[in-house]
Amino acid sequence: MYNPHRGLGPTAPNSRLTELLDQVRQEFDATGGRAAAEYEQQLAQQVHEMELVRAKVYQMEQAQIAMKQKYEDDIARLRHEVEQRGGSGQPPHTTGPSHGAPSQPPPPSIGHGPSNLFGGIMTGNAGQGGPGLAPPPQEPIQPQGLPPHMPQGPPGLNPPPGPPQPPPFGYPPAANGYGPQGPQPTASPGPGRSRPGRGPPGPATPQQNSAAPYPGSPQVPRPTPPPGQVGNRMPLQQHPSVPDVGNTLAELDVRDVPASHKREGSDWFAIFNPRLPRTLDVDLVHNLPHQSVVCCVRFSMDGRYVATGCNRSAQIYDVENGGLVAHLQDGSLSDDGDLYIRSVCFSPDGKFLATGAEDKVIRVWDIANRTIKCSFTGHDQDIYSLDFSRNGQFIASGSGDRSVRLWDINSNQQILSMVIDDGVTTVAISPDNRLVAAGSLDKSVRVWDTSSGYLVERLEGEIGHKDSVYSVAFAPNGRDLVSGSLDKTIKMWELTAPPRVAPGGGPRGGKCIKTFEGHKDFVLSVALTPGGEWVLSGSKDRGVQFWDPHTGVAQLMLQGHKNSVISVAPSPTGKLFATGSGDMRARIWRYEDYRGAP
Repeated sequence: MYNPHRGLGPTAPNSRLTELLDQVRQEFDATGGRAAAEYEQQLAQQVHEMELVRAKVYQMEQAQIAMKQKYEDDIARLRHEVEQRGGSGQPPHTTGPSHGAPSQPPPPSIGHGPSNLFGGIMTGNAGQGGPGLAPPPQEPIQPQGLPPHMPQGPPGLNPPPGPPQPPPFGYPPAANGYGPQGPQPTASPGPGRSRPGRGPPGPATPQQNSAAPYPGSPQVPRPTPPPGQVGNRMPLQQHPSVPDVGNTLAELDVRDVPASHKREGSDWFAIFNPRLPRTLDVDLVHNLPHQSVVCCVRFSMDGRYVATGCNRSAQIYDVENGGLVAHLQDGSLSDDGDLYIRSVCFSPDGKFLATGAEDKVIRVWDIANRTIKCSFTGHDQDIYSLDFSRNGQFIASGSGDRSVRLWDINSNQQILSMVIDDGVTTVAISPDNRLVAAGSLDKSVRVWDTSSGYLVERLEGEIGHKDSVYSVAFAPNGRDLVSGSLDKTIKMWELTAPPRVAPGGGPRGGKCIKTFEGHKDFVLSVALTPGGEWVLSGSKDRGVQFWDPHTGVAQLMLQGHKNSVISVAPSPTGKLFATGSGDMRARIWRYEDYRGAP
């Protein structure tokens, strides 16, 4: 039978077809390889172009920052030249109806962020008008062994004294040593050195002010009360010639105040409200010179020591004799530039001191060994306030990065973080450790539960402050809170929310039970005496005032520092309080309360 497939095996390959298939496969592989290579080349080229664009944008941003900084430097230099030539560096203001002095310039516009947080506050630019910048002291300045030019400092600095100028806002000419007194030596502005987030550079820090008596001071010992009269208490009708200035005791000329209602030292004086029976007395215990601005003061719980924070270091002094006990400085840091310690606080047992600084680090020092026990990092901007819980278990911190954080001392870990809308300037923990309060640049006071982080109070609105809050402090009862603001007022709040609030319950607004008005400039620090008998406040007007918390009336106005009083702190054991100032001094004072005396 004929077989049409004869001679062909069933598996014989078709060599021609195989060859063609191989050629097709090779061409496909070659084409695919070329396409992949071209795609990768195009992708690499596009990535390179994007990198060039990013680099160009970065260069433009850096150029813009440099131009802005140069513009701010030029403005600061020109303003300083104007001031040196006798000008004010500010546009003319209308004359106030009550005292004829120029009206107070408005506070600067400040907000959060690395470029403008506390802008104008850190510099010595008088034209900026920022909080902490007192009017220039108009009295002779003696270097007392300090270098001729000090580095630029934090809040509380004023520009170097210049030619005769009008008396500071609210003070009678030469009534207290701060009025015009003829030409004064001036400090060189020094090289302008900008730091990110600090605003334009300003003039050099003023040299330490001498303890010169103010004009008219008789430099006599404290007045002795007549027999049978406790604390120079006098009936109101015996002072009809003294004008009624309400709580603005700085309006009074100390020379016109009756001897029974003033107290005068070699370089300080106190005025007791002449319209009230005198129930207080005050005296200077120690004057503690520093090498830079004193940003903060705080007593230990047993009242034996007081700590201060300044540029690059914290100091601890013996309250009894005023001697320096410890100088705490991190030796691992370079000596370049400024590094201000913004806040200090003792642990309840007195073994540790926590410091918060501009380098965003919280250091907890072992005081006995002068070593750092632990450090807390996590904040993105300067740390402005610290507080130790009464049980010694945790620390609260407030920063310009808009956050309040709680740190566990035993585990060295962050346990809570509460973020708000603007920079945090101040924090305080309640006596029972259950609440933490914070003041902010957004004019609000917030209170959180320390165990959960729930917001339980937000104190603001029509009854609240009209400008940034710079200081908060709990009353000893733990239910009341005082706050000090750039609106020149102090407010006392009654907290209405329960200590524990369930999620979703929302914060309640506390009740403002008292507003204290009388300071002539920004209120930078507030506190209460251990028993809650008095509210203390320190201000840019260089004064310290004692207020009756029940009536809101100022009982005492103390003037001694030659620059802003940045920090006030009462001793937990009573009878003493400390002040820190832009004049590079801390002072320890004693007060006596005659209420209830026989």
